[in-house]
Amino acid sequence: MTQKLETRILHSLVKVFPDEELQAAPGKTQGAALLNEVFSYQVAYRSPHLIPAVKVKAESELGDLVTLRSVGLVPSELPIYSDHDDNVLRSTPGLYPDPLLPLTSGELRAYPGQWRSVWVTVDPKGQAKPGLYPITVRFETASGETLGEERFELEIIGAELPKQQLLHTQWFHADCLATQYGVEAFSERHWELLEQYIRTAADHGINMLLTPLFTPPLDTEVGGERPTVQLVDVEVTGEGQYSFGFDRLKRWVDLCQKCGIEYFEFSHLFTQWGAKHAPKIMAVVNGETKRIFGWETDASGEEYHTFLKQLLPQLKKWIQDHGIEDRSYFHISDEPSLEHIDYYASAKQMVNELLSGFPVIDALSDYDFYEKGLVQTPIPASNHIEPFLENNVTPLWTYYCCSQYKNVANRFFCMPSARNRILGYQLYKFDNAGFLQWGYNFWYTQYSKKVIDPFRVTDAGGGFPSGDAFLVYPGEDGPIESIRMEVMQEALQDLRLLRQLEEWMGRDAVLAALEEGLEEPMTFSSYPKDAEWILSKREWMNEKVKEHIGKSAVIS
Repeated sequence: MTQKLETRILHSLVKVFPDEELQAAPGKTQGAALLNEVFSYQVAYRSPHLIPAVKVKAESELGDLVTLRSVGLVPSELPIYSDHDDNVLRSTPGLYPDPLLPLTSGELRAYPGQWRSVWVTVDPKGQAKPGLYPITVRFETASGETLGEERFELEIIGAELPKQQLLHTQWFHADCLATQYGVEAFSERHWELLEQYIRTAADHGINMLLTPLFTPPLDTEVGGERPTVQLVDVEVTGEGQYSFGFDRLKRWVDLCQKCGIEYFEFSHLFTQWGAKHAPKIMAVVNGETKRIFGWETDASGEEYHTFLKQLLPQLKKWIQDHGIEDRSYFHISDEPSLEHIDYYASAKQMVNELLSGFPVIDALSDYDFYEKGLVQTPIPASNHIEPFLENNVTPLWTYYCCSQYKNVANRFFCMPSARNRILGYQLYKFDNAGFLQWGYNFWYTQYSKKVIDPFRVTDAGGGFPSGDAFLVYPGEDGPIESIRMEVMQEALQDLRLLRQLEEWMGRDAVLAALEEGLEEPMTFSSYPKDAEWILSKREWMNEKVKEHIGKSAVIS
């Protein structure tokens, strides 16, 4: 007689580890989503012995709108820094659940005594009619004998999420695609990969893309350089004279818009952490392509200023001619600190008139930069945002990276998924205009010294806690998504629905309902930590939608 599998339904905010008992109680067997909303849950399973091939399938009227993926395990040597807070699942090195692996053969492997999980995604795509849809996930032997099954009911609510207002960028590293797949930058194969990864980003609520006018000067060792990914062609035509070509930039913008990207942030015009130098810029000089600016270039020098005075007016005209003027943003330098303020001021002054009419956004956390008028749209880290909130800075973005690991939301492997999803509620409360994170697909070690295998090295070679540097993995056939990416999408969907409720109920009423029962008002560092709070609030939101639909039906 075949030994059956233990199975259990879990919500999307549970992380299933193979070396421990399930920490979560069985999840609810019902859920709800709007017509254009992605919904996820999990089915955990465990076998007492090894089963090399277990067939798994979903049976539902929803058909192909239901996708099953296996939650894979990847190693983490640096889960988090030693002085972390208590809101983590574990801090030990080991295997962590994260990549969502396609079940191309419809089979998975059951390991003896280990809990694993199947990730169930329902994407109605506006194609499903409102109603209640049972979904049965069934596990079978190769011969078709049932090993276990779980039944879930998803209610599709007859309303749609409004369009996302938040500007959201996770920095897209075009060079990492070329190096990881072993293709030449901007070869036809590279363009194919770019389309796949850009489309996946757009499908998950990323609506702004880092656009490499020149190779972005980000996380690069001083004196080192990253592989060239430069969209603007440059030719030196004489002493201090340049001509520019924008054909590749046009192809990039056209591709982004085709994939659903609406906004463009042009790569930084000065180096990171100080704005002291120019980014790497390649040009044709007497028929030969060579680097004309880089670490050796004084950012405040006349040579680079002359270059920018010729480039930026032509680039601005190109942007205007191609109808993206209202959707284009520029960067000066990433993460300058107070000790760099004079360098940043010099760089800003150099391009201030040249960029007139375009917003400049930069990740920086010292309020002095804003107070002195050096940046019109600051992006402070979530653990340094308070002075900006107190002074009613608008529009106000925020970001997190490896340094935001105490108290605030983040997405490290070792953190509970609730700490990822809570961000949607916080962005709503503080009416943030945008959110930035630096790692959509950074697949190098820290300072871009070496290429890594992201399935084996998840912490940038010990540079950043696992989960900071990338959201997607390089699959043979394109991007492999992660738990963290799906949960971030849920946070963005929560935010969109909150904005819809605001239209119907008023902002004060929505905020009062969100914070009802809390001991203190929600901030970026103080918020409910448990998944059940998030899920219960989302259920409340769904009920409000159904109430509104009912009232509308009565009125009509």
